[in-house]
Amino acid sequence: MTLIKSISGIRGTIGGKYGEALTPPDMVAFTSAYSLWIKNKYQKKQCVVVIGRDARVSGPIVEKIISATLCSMGINVINLGLATTPSVELAVPRFNANGGIIITASHNPSHWNALKLLNNKGEFLSDEDGKTIAEYAEKGDFTYESIENLGQITEYKGFENEHIQMITALPLVNVNEIKKCNFRIAVDAVNSVGGMIIPGLLRALGVKEIYELNCTPDGLFSHNPEPLPENLKDISRLVREKHADLGIVVDPDVDRLAIINEDGSFFGEEYTLVAVADYVLSKTPGNTASNLSSSRALKDITLKHSMQYFASAVGEVNVVKVMKDNKCIIGGEGNGGVIYPELHYGRDALVGIALFLSYLAEKKIKVSEIKNSFPQYVIIKEKITTGENINFKEILVNIKRHFTGYLINETDGIKIDFEKGWVHLRKSNTEPVIRLYAEGTDEQTANYYAEQVRILLKKKSEA
Repeated sequence: MTLIKSISGIRGTIGGKYGEALTPPDMVAFTSAYSLWIKNKYQKKQCVVVIGRDARVSGPIVEKIISATLCSMGINVINLGLATTPSVELAVPRFNANGGIIITASHNPSHWNALKLLNNKGEFLSDEDGKTIAEYAEKGDFTYESIENLGQITEYKGFENEHIQMITALPLVNVNEIKKCNFRIAVDAVNSVGGMIIPGLLRALGVKEIYELNCTPDGLFSHNPEPLPENLKDISRLVREKHADLGIVVDPDVDRLAIINEDGSFFGEEYTLVAVADYVLSKTPGNTASNLSSSRALKDITLKHSMQYFASAVGEVNVVKVMKDNKCIIGGEGNGGVIYPELHYGRDALVGIALFLSYLAEKKIKVSEIKNSFPQYVIIKEKITTGENINFKEILVNIKRHFTGYLINETDGIKIDFEKGWVHLRKSNTEPVIRLYAEGTDEQTANYYAEQVRILLKKKSEA
């Protein structure tokens, strides 16, 4: 059983003992702490929080606990029900709410769930605010409201339609050109909330044929929900069988977007952001940003457009801060997370889909040809489970000493840049593992960089 507390909220496996997994008392404690933070920050008689959830089986139970706790703290709740993460982010300012809670464990398997916490802008909390909430939760010093001051719950269904309308109204979303192309598109929504909204978005964009796979939002994930090639064999087969122009894949809360080429091969989640950025930069001059674990291809594309690229620590809140500080017009993370500030400062697979299809429609070429037009890199992503006695700080010191003379970035773990690629080692924010990412101009080069770090890790674990 696992429980992870971070500045963005609390995440864990369902079932187990208090403090060791995501149990009802853990949910109550963290929601109470968030409520106290909201009340202290806004000093209003009746604050409002928007909530929404992905389709996980545990979602309805978690939703009831969260709603009841918020109301017990005297906070009114606007409950969107089944909703994507970006939809909840957009709904917070739309309803002039003081915050939001998204009930989702994103790409984690079905036995996980989480509470993602938002501020009044619909953005993830700052490091300082997250730490304050964690301290409140640790102390557990809460005063719940009397019956006269309990919060009320308002059910609001159908916000996904407003989300779609906001996207189709964006100047760079070329609905007319998309309609002309008569696209045939396959969709894999891993039986979560993407199955509700993506077909609707595609219809609004004028897509001719939509082939739905795993689009029933029952939370029974048909495969590992992380949109990686090894998990997407069924949609690759469907794209080929239906002679579709492309395939679209999202994770359970629809903040990550992966594309399948017309021949069933993988476009590469790293290249989702690269393609969208190339389109946006071709229309609007501006800077870009991504996290340290994202492909170097975004930097290459940005320089091609004579703009500046900036890197951040891993995590949406970190990317957003760098984007705001450097006036970036497009950014995100290499896991398929597109952040387009023209709509909102949050990873949004839906706006990513609309911008990508606009790009494809205007280019009038195949998806695989778009991929081949970019600088070609191969990225390796590994999860490493280490023993409890491993000292991660010592590991980083040892790696830094080993790679003296290379360009080193210690913003988030350690990243070493080489002429033909890079390697990045860091602790995961969402799982109890160490993440090892390496990129090179080909698979052999990427694996060589990764192996240098693997050897150092092995020596340290055997010491």
